[in-house]
Amino acid sequence: MKQPSLDVLMSQADSKYTLVVAAAKRARVLMNNLDASEFKDTKPVSRALLEIADGKVYPDFFDKVTSDALR
Repeated sequence: MKQPSLDVLMSQADSKYTLVVAAAKRARVLMNNLDASEFKDTKPVSRALLEIADGKVYPDFFDKVTSDALR
C-alpha cells in the first residue's frame, strides 16, 4: 500500500510533531478496537496516516477528546 505524501499530511496538521502524535493516538485507538487479523495488509500507523490524509480524522480531534476527558 502506498503511503500518503508528507505534503498531503502536512496540509492537515500545523507541525510534524502534531502529525506524529495524532497518528500515534489514532493507531492506538485502531489497535484497541479492531482485530489483529485486520492489520495483515495495512499496519495501524499506516492506516492512521491514510485516515489523516483523507480528512477522516483531524489532528486537533485528539486534543478536544483529551481535554474533555480531563474535565
